[in-house]
Amino acid sequence: MTTKHILVSHLGRTRYAETWDLQHKLLELRQRGQIEDVLLFTEHDHVYTIGKGGDDNHLLASDDELTQDGTEVFHIDRGGDITYHGPGQVVGYPIVDLNQHSPDIHAYLRQLEEVLIATLGTFGIQGGREEGMTGVWTSGEKIAAIGVKVSRWVTMHGFALNVNTDLQKFARIIPCGIFHKGVTSMKQVLGREIALEEVERKLTESFASIFGSSAVDITQDALFERVKLVHVEPS
Repeated sequence: MTTKHILVSHLGRTRYAETWDLQHKLLELRQRGQIEDVLLFTEHDHVYTIGKGGDDNHLLASDDELTQDGTEVFHIDRGGDITYHGPGQVVGYPIVDLNQHSPDIHAYLRQLEEVLIATLGTFGIQGGREEGMTGVWTSGEKIAAIGVKVSRWVTMHGFALNVNTDLQKFARIIPCGIFHKGVTSMKQVLGREIALEEVERKLTESFASIFGSSAVDITQDALFERVKLVHVEPS
């Protein structure tokens, strides 16, 4: 049996628009079979993203509040409502061809949840699901959000795990349109900060195991070189 590989790249701190653009380029390359599956990790500057089914009224912050701390707002092409990304949070973007795994969007969402639950377990945090909702929860509070887009069975967008996140940023939105549930972080549960690099390493191990892939690290520069060298013909 041929081993499936997934290229794993740690991008560090990024602005949302830059990584969104990179995802689109990788999506096209993966659809054409010109690159392997890719898993991007990043920590975004302050940003609120609103999915296709989102409600602008769920953004409670005023324009002045957003301007004061430089928080950006994007309407994007994933499913779901509004969420926050920012420092202290690990965001993962799998660019994966589901034809090579299981071409089932609901199964894919459950697999992403399992990756997060397994990772949290390695830190002694019991994560779980809430019936009828997407994401991962602990003690009734949301610790990880998931929102994806699938095009020709190739995925983009992904998950956001609150590690050392400033949870006050969630007070300015109704996260994922859920009124009656709180938001938490690994730091709040464990009472200490956790290195993002360690969390990314555990997420990589869990992802590779659940998706039956072999993880191969690729530097940011090497990934960008791959994107630049491979020509994408217009559809």
